[in-house]
Amino acid sequence: MSESVRLTEEQRLDWLRLIRSDNVGPRTFRDLLSYYGGARAALAALPGLARRGGASSLSRICSLEDAETELKAARARGVEFLGLGEPDYPPRLQMIDDAPPLLAVRGKLAILAQPLVAIVGSRNASAAGVKFAERLARELGDAGFGIVSGLARGIDAAAHRVSLSSGAIAVLPGGHDRIYPAGHVDLLESILAEGAAISEMPLAWEPRAHDFPRRNRLISGLSLGVVIVEAARRSGSLITARLAGEQGREVFAVPGSPLDPRAEGTNGLLKQGATLVTEAADVIAALEPIMGRGIELPSAQEPASEAPGLPDANPAEDERSRVIALLGPTPTAIDDLVRMSRTSPAIVRTVLLELEIAGRLERHGGALVSLL
Repeated sequence: MSESVRLTEEQRLDWLRLIRSDNVGPRTFRDLLSYYGGARAALAALPGLARRGGASSLSRICSLEDAETELKAARARGVEFLGLGEPDYPPRLQMIDDAPPLLAVRGKLAILAQPLVAIVGSRNASAAGVKFAERLARELGDAGFGIVSGLARGIDAAAHRVSLSSGAIAVLPGGHDRIYPAGHVDLLESILAEGAAISEMPLAWEPRAHDFPRRNRLISGLSLGVVIVEAARRSGSLITARLAGEQGREVFAVPGSPLDPRAEGTNGLLKQGATLVTEAADVIAALEPIMGRGIELPSAQEPASEAPGLPDANPAEDERSRVIALLGPTPTAIDDLVRMSRTSPAIVRTVLLELEIAGRLERHGGALVSLL
């Protein structure tokens, strides 16, 4: 986006209503704004989309009263909602295709504009792993990087603690009123003195298992690169590494003993081509060329004056049927749906949008979709 524009208070409430409505995720939010020109028109279109998508019952649409209550409660806690495309929205995060339309931020907004590096790893970390994470975070902080992590025990907490003065960013799996783990409330308060905490969830949202991968995509999305210090073969840190690769971020791994299960994941990443890290200089050398490049940002900003419009395609019933017939529980590429249904991309996108608002579609990475 060439020029950032701030949302009006009315638009911010409309955006909050839309993203808090059932079956509207970040990608769907963007599609709706693109089709209808603004959040208010999209809200008005939701019942019709759900009906055409075959919804068995009317999906919940967030009311203006509920949005006003959440916004007021958030501001009372010192939480601001940053809209995608606004000046303070983290620039790297804005690049990913499922960036949160509204990001709830508490703390120092300026830290979000710094070059950021994520450091994550095992909750059950070894003493050596904790010591290395501390040294790495300290040296990267001294070099001007803000440090991003997930407020978890072990490696995350170690990275946060030594970067309090240089700028730490904690990415929360739940809302700002439901800190996880609860024992890190004091650590979070220390982070907020010079850093920030971010969440895309409602203020009182209690994190559930599937919220952690959602959180992890924000950790990698904020950052130039992700350093994995320790990770078992199946761990959340490896999910973060995978998401970082999908987002075009640099993936770094710290080698460990083949006898330590906590090193199986990191050693595996090195075999797959991750950059080996034994000191902060390894990270800095890989990221300096990236920092010199400009960032081309997508636009999700609605116009200052929004006018109700129509989707750029209105599927006929036979076209809708052909697209739906090609879907099933196995993820399918959207490009394949276009080719095999013998319809236009616009028709396929519209049918998928209808199904998603009806709660019948699941989106996967890599432009894959499946029928629920």
